Amino acid sequence: MNPVLFKAILTTAMLGGALLTPAHAVTAAPKPGTATTASCEPLLQHNFLRLQDERAQSLCQYSGKVLLVVNTASFCGFTTQYKGLEALYAKYRDQGLVVLGFPSNDFSQETGSNKEIADFCENTFGVKFPMFAKSSVSGKAANPLFKQLAERTGSAPRWNFHKYLISRDGQQVSSFDTSVDPGNSAFLKEIEKKLLAK
Repeated sequence: MNPVLFKAILTTAMLGGALLTPAHAVTAAPKPGTATTASCEPLLQHNFLRLQDERAQSLCQYSGKVLLVVNTASFCGFTTQYKGLEALYAKYRDQGLVVLGFPSNDFSQETGSNKEIADFCENTFGVKFPMFAKSSVSGKAANPLFKQLAERTGSAPRWNFHKYLISRDGQQVSSFDTSVDPGNSAFLKEIEKKLLAK
């Protein structure tokens, strides 16, 4: 074969291949979780370890729900609020309420391991609402969700069982002091109000 003709054919083939390659490269698979994150409120774009088995959980799974976020402790005068929180979850769960528990030893009343905390909550109060591994909820070491909640409300937990109520769209956050019992009538009205808002 004529060397010049051979070179021309080879160059054409190489150019053709180069033109085809980028077209195939564009069809790369999307990154896992991209769609979920894109449709998730910024406040919920966090991952935390589940209390029972320390498996990572995305808070985006609760997008569109009314969330009651509470920092908990096993050896506190307010620990009996677990019972009221579980009752709230059972009563309003089907309407879209999710209680999220975050055990913390910030106030020196949650010294156990994650397994010990999980066993205590289940065996003592029959807790079924989602709970996460022990973390800090106040000060500079606070986990990222609690930092955002404190910034949004101007109120950080000063004791165990501080409560944050988050609207379905993640835009409205209300803060409730430790002393507000889960069965408090004004508190229940606020939950019901947020559940009715679509």
